[in-house]
Amino acid sequence: MELLSTKKYFEERMKDPEFRKADEALNFEFAIRDVLFEMRMKGEITQAQLAEKMGTKQSAIARFESGRSNPTLDFIQRLADALGLKLGVTVK
Repeated sequence: MELLSTKKYFEERMKDPEFRKADEALNFEFAIRDVLFEMRMKGEITQAQLAEKMGTKQSAIARFESGRSNPTLDFIQRLADALGLKLGVTVK
C-alpha cells in the first residue's frame, strides 16, 4: 500500500463533494473568526472588554476565538457591532 502525503490525501478527499462542502464551510467559519479576532487585536480590546460591550462572558469570546464554539449568527452580529464593524455577505 502506498503512503500518501498530507497534501495528496487532502487533494483526494476534495474530490468527494460532501468533504468539499464541509471544508468550504469550515473555511468560511475560520475566516469570520480570523477577521473578528484581528479587529479586536487592532482595536486593543481585551476579551473581557468585548464581552462587556456584548453583554456576555469573557469565556464566550475565548470559546469563539479558539473555535470551541458554534456561534449563532446573532452572536457574530453582536460581536461585529461591539467592534464597530458591519457584516456583509458576498456570494460567488
